Amino acid sequence: MMSNMTRIILETADTTRVVGLVVMVIVGIVVLVFALLVLKFARLWLQAYFSRANVTLSELVGMWLRKVDSRTIVLSKITAIQAGLQLTTQDLESHYLAGGNVPKVVRALIAANRANIDLTLKTATAIDLAGRDILDAVQTSVNPKVIDCPDPKKGRDTVDAVAQDGIQLKAKARVTVRTNMQRLIGGATEETIIARVGEGIVTTIGSSITYKLVLENPDRISKAVLSKGLDAGSAFEILSIDIADVDVGDNVGAQLQAAQAEADMRRAKAEAEKRRAMAVAREQEMRALFVENEAKVPLAMAEAFIKGNLGIMDYYRMKNISADTSMRDSISKVDKK
Repeated sequence: MMSNMTRIILETADTTRVVGLVVMVIVGIVVLVFALLVLKFARLWLQAYFSRANVTLSELVGMWLRKVDSRTIVLSKITAIQAGLQLTTQDLESHYLAGGNVPKVVRALIAANRANIDLTLKTATAIDLAGRDILDAVQTSVNPKVIDCPDPKKGRDTVDAVAQDGIQLKAKARVTVRTNMQRLIGGATEETIIARVGEGIVTTIGSSITYKLVLENPDRISKAVLSKGLDAGSAFEILSIDIADVDVGDNVGAQLQAAQAEADMRRAKAEAEKRRAMAVAREQEMRALFVENEAKVPLAMAEAFIKGNLGIMDYYRMKNISADTSMRDSISKVDKK
């Protein structure tokens, strides 16, 4: 019985050692994993800690598990905190997971804050997710940019229009715009501004009585175009429209008059040709009628002989007259040749 108890005690001791060994292995693995994670994120955590960015180690591990670029998030948050912006790690991470450009949004928020532009994180992320360059929009709002009208990249160098006197004018304009942050989402782009300004230039030149008025006062174009409120519904605010150059083109009115005269002449020729053809047809018709009636003469003469209305001497006299007429016709034709 003592031997059985001893065996049980020894087996219990062996089981305890095995369990302890397993626990030690598990603890060692956990410690090793924790040490590796600490080594992996130690640098980022220390950067965030000394920059007062308040990024915990658990948040870094969570980013790693969610396949988020933790370095981008941490550096962006450090930049925002150093600039005086209060952004949370969750806000930046959610924007990253949505496919946004976190560093560009942070730089745009900092630029807007420095320029006293009312731009919230919600608006900035919405603009970025909409496909607009939020940083360029803020920079354009601070430093207005100049747009050429028309756009030389589209293959046209001037906006061509014709005054009421028929003279063509070729104009170039430069439009100074700045971003309207409130209308940036859903607002019209630069192409719309260029198209509207071009339409305004064409309308103003077309309403001028003579091209000389436009050449004397090119600013009347810019004033007329600005008064139309062309930036309505667009993502920009038009500050000024400057006419860079106005050149005289072709005399379109004279060309149109010449083309109209040529068309009138062709129409008159067609009418004359039509009348000539009708006259020729009428002449042919009369000739046919004459031949038809001439063929009836022998029948009428025969009938006159039968009825006694025509004598033999009358017949010979008529034949002599016909022969004499034929001879004279022959002589006249020889004289013409």
